[in-house]
Amino acid sequence: MREDRVSLIVTEFNLPLAVVRFNRPAERNVLSENVRAQLEETLSKLTARRDVRAIIFTGTGDVFSAGADIRELLSLTSTTARDFAHRGQRLMRRIAEAPQVTIAAINGYCMGGGLDLALACDLRVAGPEAIFAHPGVALGIITGWGGTQRLPRIIGPARALEIILTARRIAAREALEIGLVNCLATEPLEEARSIARKIIDEWDSEERPR
Repeated sequence: MREDRVSLIVTEFNLPLAVVRFNRPAERNVLSENVRAQLEETLSKLTARRDVRAIIFTGTGDVFSAGADIRELLSLTSTTARDFAHRGQRLMRRIAEAPQVTIAAINGYCMGGGLDLALACDLRVAGPEAIFAHPGVALGIITGWGGTQRLPRIIGPARALEIILTARRIAAREALEIGLVNCLATEPLEEARSIARKIIDEWDSEERPR
């Protein structure tokens, strides 16, 4: 299926904040090769900007991101699978190491590679209808974009192992209880913006001479 690279990701600025929105609702905001390439290009530009101090990732409609494109996964060979995983890990590492504060504003389904991306962020804000899962085991695979490392650090190894091995879906309230998300909000994007501004204000207050 042909993708229009112009509209795969939309970046909205309200400096010092930047919102990166996945813009493929009909495709459940899957992180296809073209989407990942555009996201990496977007991140390269944003992380180099000193006037952008927070980057917020969000989705469209009722989906944050359904993760990797299953059609691409089915086409992988033993040779191409390693490169596929390495490129995804590089992207998530770029998010994790961004000099800006990074927040995932999770507006709905957050699955597989989409969850890996949220885990790479500093903070996660979820809407009350958000759903989380690592469904790869149902396909005979496990996530390869860093989720197996980051999820245990955030919620503990026992819970992480159960979530990865059972592909069980986690509702927003449980996600809050186990520490997968930092807070719930009816409007997760607005709450993420508010949190980002508070963090930036705190940074600025620490830099001011006393």
